[in-house]
Amino acid sequence: MRWRDGRRSSNVEDGGGRGGFFLGGGKLGLGGVAAVVVISLLLGKNPLEMLALVTGMTGGGPVPTQSAEPSAENQQNRDFVAAILGETEDVWGAIFQASGGQYEQPRLVLFSGGVQTACGGASSASGPFYCPGDHKVYLDTGFFAEMRARLGGGGDFAEAYVIAHEVGHHVQTLTGVSARINEARRAGQDLKGDGGLLVRQELQADCYAGLWAYQAQQRHQWLEPGDIEEALNTATAIGDDRLQKQAQGEVVPDAFTHGSAEQRVRWFKRGFETGEVAGCDTFSAKQL
Repeated sequence: MRWRDGRRSSNVEDGGGRGGFFLGGGKLGLGGVAAVVVISLLLGKNPLEMLALVTGMTGGGPVPTQSAEPSAENQQNRDFVAAILGETEDVWGAIFQASGGQYEQPRLVLFSGGVQTACGGASSASGPFYCPGDHKVYLDTGFFAEMRARLGGGGDFAEAYVIAHEVGHHVQTLTGVSARINEARRAGQDLKGDGGLLVRQELQADCYAGLWAYQAQQRHQWLEPGDIEEALNTATAIGDDRLQKQAQGEVVPDAFTHGSAEQRVRWFKRGFETGEVAGCDTFSAKQL
């Protein structure tokens, strides 16, 4: 993927994960930091991970004070994220403008270990996610390496697909889809299951990721042989059925929240093949 052709977004920010730590709005003093470090060493744990855990449990978030100069790899990763986010801004900006609207650009927060959001605290285990409370996408800096090592995915375009999927959730917030799902949740409706609202929401975000890929390709011709396969392999690896099988040895469709591997691949491909928002109406689809 020739992503270096993309415009860099200015909406990428650092969410921290290293440096000073704050608890419940007040700074954890040197004595507190020292105590956590000593305990973590006695337990054979990483002190930084323990500090992130402590701050997350108490509702505070890691706040960076000073950090080392970023490595060349980290700088390239940030450059990549900025290029992909910039392209989502351009694609969705044009789509909203064509329909008489205005696209509100989200911010993307890079963090390490843990982060505090308007939706609550989160750790690296959460994976990439979107918080509708602050209109931000959150991405742990080590996720892509984890994806390559454990999820059977990897590659520039697979990583771009993940970012575009989370931006798809932002689009759902702007268009009112997320609000309708929240209303159903408040009404006590069961949202899970292979045909439930959560699955339909996630599959629409997959379709939006495919739509973005189509539009970006029309603009730049930046896809290379194997790129689409990378995204499809990643979509397959993170299907509910695949993850359930790996974790518990069986598949429970009633507990689906994101869709099966086949469904995720199908809806990404639909977005990529049609390139139109109307083709991503998973909520009206009789068969997912």
